[in-house]
Amino acid sequence: MANPIFCAVDRPDLEGTLALVRALAPHVGGIKLGLEFFVAQGPGGVAEVARLGLPIFLDLKLHDIPNTVAGAVREVAKLGVAMLTVHAAGGRAMLAAAAEAAASSATRPVLLGVTVLTSLDGADLAETGVAVAPDEQALRLARLAVSAGIDGLVCSPHEITPLRRALGQGPRIVVPGIRPAQAGDDQKRVMAPADALAAGADVLVIGRPITRAPVPADAAAGIFRGLRPAA
Repeated sequence: MANPIFCAVDRPDLEGTLALVRALAPHVGGIKLGLEFFVAQGPGGVAEVARLGLPIFLDLKLHDIPNTVAGAVREVAKLGVAMLTVHAAGGRAMLAAAAEAAASSATRPVLLGVTVLTSLDGADLAETGVAVAPDEQALRLARLAVSAGIDGLVCSPHEITPLRRALGQGPRIVVPGIRPAQAGDDQKRVMAPADALAAGADVLVIGRPITRAPVPADAAAGIFRGLRPAA
């Protein structure tokens, strides 16, 4: 099977990131770079990681007025990353502008609409004025994103099944909150890797269970072994 694991390398330093990515390269399907790395190293840092040959998921969660997001998408597309996130809560006009900008780029990233962050539960949503449960809000935002031309979705593992049921196999579903030992830390809606894959996830984003392991490469290899069908 193709390796569905994208390791979240959430650190600001370039040399440490490059060393970690080199070690993980045989054992993961790609690398997720987020805001901490991007703010510290910028597009040049992303390009350096990309030179190591793994697909890059650039998790910037763009959320601004349509024109600004479209411009950001065009600039990110020049980096040749495989996937890029936008916030589905940015609304239809913003999502459509992002989709149009990606489609017009020579190196088109897969756009992913972030639904509800895995660090949020129902009480957190209520504090922001969202009076529905996380799974309901995730489905509402997922429908909006897909109808506006976004390629895929980011959701907690607990929303995979309802999203697949409602939207079919078309959207790519990328899932953070993956915890092999069900250790959630600041993630409130988590699931084991094999369970998330069985539910219909396409990509599993796994960070600390790999990066904080004594030997990250061994941890990544072990998680992947646990996903492969028994011979």
